[in-house]
Amino acid sequence: MKKHTIRAAALLMALVMAVSAASCGSKADTDNSSATKIDNTSGSSSQVIDIYEPPMDIDYEGDGAARVEVDGTKFTVSDKELWINGVNTPWDRWNDFGSSGFNYAFWDMHFAELEEAGVNASRVWINCNDMVGVILNDDGSFKEVTEKHWRDLDVLFTIAKKHHIYIMATLLSFDHFKDQNNHYQNWRNMIQSSDNIDSFVEGYVVPFVQRYDSCDYLWSIDLMNEPDWVYENAECGNIGWEHISNYFARAAAGIHKNSDVLVTVGFGIIKYNSDMFEGNKGSDEFLQELSGDTESYLDFDSTHYYFWQFQYFKYPFKRGPVKFGLDGSKPAVIGETAADDYAESGQTLEQKYEDALGSGWNGVMAWTSNEVDNCGGMTQITPAVKKAVELADDRIHPLK
Repeated sequence: MKKHTIRAAALLMALVMAVSAASCGSKADTDNSSATKIDNTSGSSSQVIDIYEPPMDIDYEGDGAARVEVDGTKFTVSDKELWINGVNTPWDRWNDFGSSGFNYAFWDMHFAELEEAGVNASRVWINCNDMVGVILNDDGSFKEVTEKHWRDLDVLFTIAKKHHIYIMATLLSFDHFKDQNNHYQNWRNMIQSSDNIDSFVEGYVVPFVQRYDSCDYLWSIDLMNEPDWVYENAECGNIGWEHISNYFARAAAGIHKNSDVLVTVGFGIIKYNSDMFEGNKGSDEFLQELSGDTESYLDFDSTHYYFWQFQYFKYPFKRGPVKFGLDGSKPAVIGETAADDYAESGQTLEQKYEDALGSGWNGVMAWTSNEVDNCGGMTQITPAVKKAVELADDRIHPLK
């Protein structure tokens, strides 16, 4: 994108963020009875921009040239290696897609900022918790997907294509199962029944990948954010892996039978993604044992790492995937790591990306690009992703 376009986008982003800050009290407040509008005045003309009604044609389909595939232990695009120079942009306002607060201007201008910095991928939470857009019955069976959920996602993937940002789409999180959630029991009922899982996969997961299979920039489906806490934490139900991984198995099979989209799980800690510790709860063998289906497998590993884990599992960035605990049979990314934990770890994000590039990881995705919590943001991310581009631009932008 040309630099003058970026500067204009940055100016409009500042206006949008100012309006958003004035109109909402928290990230989870999505009740907007009327659309916010910005009066963008220049000279004698005035343009009113409605940030909730995107003035764009829906165009997310590709020709396959930018499709991400797996070749052994590498990602490829058009037979050229791809390294994920990534970030997490998990949400703008929380449960964005299907809510009245979906703000296309945020996604458009933030993805423009990411593209300019050299980022090529972002992990986005399609559903954060509760039942916004995707509805279950009380017994845990699938009920419906709202038209607004699909419409908002059409816009997201159109924007992703526009800015060449590969999306890792996270469909569920441990947050769905927390007892603070209004509908936690619906989600617990879903995941503890094979019939209910099948209804969710057939009613939502398969239609999702069928709808966006033609979008080259839907890089992958992350079936759940940090399922570890669903198993470990009482507030999330202490649900057994035989149930959690049964969902992974059945959803992965549904995706593989109906699309070319890659599948993974964002494990919170390596101990549940490795036979070196508690056993790999996403292994081909475990998933296929649960489902009886050879299409039940993950295409790549996506484990998370924060410095509190160092005392147990050491530092992954220099050690590489195998020494960290993965089996080395698939591509592997670090799907979350703090953008700024220097005060604790003594490691800058720039060091993490550089170390990962040299030790066999297939990518890193910093948390977060839009500072949704206290783990840093673009101040730390920009130098890291620019350094990665300097070192490996041919792998980060293989289609240039």
